[in-house]
Amino acid sequence: MGTYFSDAGSRHKPILKAILAMALANAVCVPLCPAQSQMPDWQAAAGGKMVFDEASVRQNTNAASSDEVDSNFPLGPGDVYFPNGGHFRATNFPLVAYINFAFKISENQALFLEPQLPNWVFTTRFDIQGTAQRNPSKDQMRLMMQSLLADRFKLSVHYETREVPAFALLVDQPGTLGPLLQRHPDDSLCSTTPRSPGPTAPPQTFDSRFPITCGGILGMNPSGPGRVRAGARNVPMELIANTLTGGDSGLDRPVLDKTGLTGTFDFAIEFAPPPRNPFGTGAKPRSDPAAPTFLEAIKEQLGLRLEPSTGPFDVLVIDHVEEPPAN
Repeated sequence: MGTYFSDAGSRHKPILKAILAMALANAVCVPLCPAQSQMPDWQAAAGGKMVFDEASVRQNTNAASSDEVDSNFPLGPGDVYFPNGGHFRATNFPLVAYINFAFKISENQALFLEPQLPNWVFTTRFDIQGTAQRNPSKDQMRLMMQSLLADRFKLSVHYETREVPAFALLVDQPGTLGPLLQRHPDDSLCSTTPRSPGPTAPPQTFDSRFPITCGGILGMNPSGPGRVRAGARNVPMELIANTLTGGDSGLDRPVLDKTGLTGTFDFAIEFAPPPRNPFGTGAKPRSDPAAPTFLEAIKEQLGLRLEPSTGPFDVLVIDHVEEPPAN
């Protein structure tokens, strides 16, 4: 899985990746792009084009360490969000992170977007602040970021639907889910604002197999060293499928949700990531030979399976992006 911490503010993979969407005068490419898809549903639901009332962009030349990277709410593709009165603040992120945020980029989409991007998009870092009236939602903040990127970085994009090699995510035994995949209970309290239980927190009962916070894929403490664990509460199967590619899963093609499961789900998965050998020679054992592999965990813990497939996939195509002059 590539986005374990995508909605907790960090990721297993380096933060260096991204893309963007059309020069939001019209939000999507029109008649001149014959093989394109329409504006994503989430953009239309959030209100289409939006702009910050005020915004600033400054290049940051500090070291690119995790201690120097910060934002006032998680920038991942899920719904985890700190309501903030219309203030956006992020420090020392590469442009790719802002593109990923603005266009709700999943690991599936990143496979096709990252090769299009010039190197500076991954290495040059920026501080961005913006303000807007009222208290916009996270998706509305994304739309404002799209407009800012079009204005300050001359970013323009369009969407194309392509037939691509993929993995189909299927229910392994129809009618049966695994022990760590369940429909989200209708009567469960479920906040998308991150919080931790403590003496001042209101008492609440939740299933400790899954994260406290709802709406995004979050990292969790594994049961032992050499393993990784992640989970989510109250998320659709599409989001789960979108985050299975890359990173610790080792999958190199998009995962398409073909489960037929509707509604929202709670899930968790734990496995030993595949061995990494930076020198490319010799065999290297898994970090925990007793732990399941990713594919084993998909089947045993979630009751799902992956099958090689092909299918239509919406790709965000970068038409143009410019590096702004240094401060």
